[in-house]
Order: sequence, then structure tokens, then C-alpha cells
Amino acid sequence: MPYKNKPRPYKKEYKQQKARGEHANRMERQRARRKMDKKGINRKGKDIAHKKALSRGGSNKDGVKLQSPSKNRSAGGKLSRGKRK
Repeated sequence: MPYKNKPRPYKKEYKQQKARGEHANRMERQRARRKMDKKGINRKGKDIAHKKALSRGGSNKDGVKLQSPSKNRSAGGKLSRGKRK
């Protein structure tokens, strides 16, 4: 909900975010985006998807890939399967 009569409590929101453990995941996502940018990969219109979702305990070390936003967001934290034989 928008704050109409008082300013938004950014410090409070930040503390809550850190307490819930969201801060570390956000920083992990940011590092992945910066790494792609540093490599010179054009990610315009794409999301950087973690092969093992951060919500499932994954990290950048587990691997990242470019994916369309609809596909990445519809995965909902599902583990990606390996190549099928």
C-alpha cells in the first residue's frame, strides 16, 4: 500500500528483509547480473535464472543461464532437470 500521509520506512523494510534472509539472495542475484555484464553478454529482455533456485538453497556456483522472463518466473523455484538421454 502506498504511503500517503507519512514517508516510507526504508530502514525498517531493510531490517525486515535482512531478518527474513532475503538480503543475501538479492545480493547473489545482483552478483550474477554483474558477472554477465562483465562478460559482455547482452541480456536485454532476458532474466538470469539460477539452475538451482536460490529459494531452494542454490547459489551462483550452481550455475546461471539466460532465460525469458516468462519461463524463469513460471518455474517457481523448481529444480531444473539435467539433460535427458
